[in-house]
Amino acid sequence: MVRNILDVVDLSVEEINDLIKLACDIINDPKAYSEKCRGKKLATLFFEPSTRTRLSFEAAMYELGGSVLGFSEAQSSSASKGESVADTARVVSCYADIIAMRHPKEGAPRVAADNASIPVINAGDGGHNHPTQTLTDLLTIYREKGRLNDFTIGFCGDLKFGRTVHSLINALSRYTGIKIVLISPEELKLPSYVKKDVLMAKGIPYVQTTDLESVMPELDILYMTRVQKERFFNEEDYLRLKDSYILNMKKLENAKKDLCILHPLPRVNEISREVDNDPRACYFKQVLNGKYIRMALMLTLLEEAAR
Repeated sequence: MVRNILDVVDLSVEEINDLIKLACDIINDPKAYSEKCRGKKLATLFFEPSTRTRLSFEAAMYELGGSVLGFSEAQSSSASKGESVADTARVVSCYADIIAMRHPKEGAPRVAADNASIPVINAGDGGHNHPTQTLTDLLTIYREKGRLNDFTIGFCGDLKFGRTVHSLINALSRYTGIKIVLISPEELKLPSYVKKDVLMAKGIPYVQTTDLESVMPELDILYMTRVQKERFFNEEDYLRLKDSYILNMKKLENAKKDLCILHPLPRVNEISREVDNDPRACYFKQVLNGKYIRMALMLTLLEEAAR
């Protein structure tokens, strides 16, 4: 049966936990999984620029023994000639066994999934969803904290357009004992629909502030984000807001000793380079975890499709 992952809520808590367990097994014994996808092909359909997500999908498939085909920008595909996402999905289904797709338009991966005959993984659609980044974040939190419940997490920066923030809040809302701190300029606050449909609907305690340092002592996890130039229609607004929060060692003086600092990357200047050598900086570990969780997800979807 073909299964698609377009939103993190497509996965139950039990399925997320199983993926994390499988990823940990792969980390502990990579050789045991090195031929699991022999003969399988991943198609990376990236209509929007990406470094980490595209390369981690490719590395994940290669390390499972499979191969990769695809494109890294819309201009390299027939989209530049006017081909629809639906037709591209049908065509690629003839060549590959699974698709990872990134697109600037929200909902485009769903259109692909409705027309493909192979599993489709949403690798990011506009400011909407990024489920594999969320799985990456969850695996990182689990490996660093040993649990996915009972902690306070602060989201800092662009909470309005940040699809990684929206997806992770959605995922964490299904675990117990989670408290959320929202740190952003007024113009980049978390959308009201996320607060209403997720936080308020599920009774998750949250606070909003514009002051990072005032809430730093209570955080177990700090999730930094960049202000995304590509999501702004007005460059003047971007320039005014882009340096709203810059994390440096001074701002970490009152942070917990076991704080976990995450960032989906790319980083511009919102985390000072001096923080990189602090043991609390986990964002490059996060990158590596992304490869392992994508290995677990592709392996699971391909095994389900083969049944």
